[in-house]
Amino acid sequence: MKTILDVCCGSRMFWFDKENENTVFMDRRVESHKLNDKTKKGGVRDLVISPDVQADFTALPYPSNYFYLVVFDPPHFEKNGEKSWLNLKYGTLKGDWKTMLRGGFSECFRVLRPFGTLIFKWCETEIPLSEILKLTDVNPIVGHKSGKASNTHWVTFMKGIES
Repeated sequence: MKTILDVCCGSRMFWFDKENENTVFMDRRVESHKLNDKTKKGGVRDLVISPDVQADFTALPYPSNYFYLVVFDPPHFEKNGEKSWLNLKYGTLKGDWKTMLRGGFSECFRVLRPFGTLIFKWCETEIPLSEILKLTDVNPIVGHKSGKASNTHWVTFMKGIES
């Protein structure tokens, strides 16, 4: 049994072990792109989104109380161009994204075991974290800002713990 679920794995950017045997890597996208990258020899980087399971985070194909750890790093931009680097790498929020993210939080907590941990990542360049946290009834217990402008937040929740 795999004990970890990454519901928006994308290209598995922040994973130290991108093939972690305890993890189900899930994403609704399966695609690959060549991206311009001046820091890479040859000036091009391959972006590969190849999840173990293709599914949407608002309808997780797992039973309730299944995983010990869930990682949730949904798209956090609304204004990316269709062919932009940001859209290809991270995806773009579309339509009624508040309902979509509310559903994502709900599903992540549903599949977590009691006292399981949810790691949530959010970049608040366009939408403040405070607005996103209103989309779940569960209070976070630990958080950290990162990045050059401290716009990226790593937030930890635990199912069944009220803060």
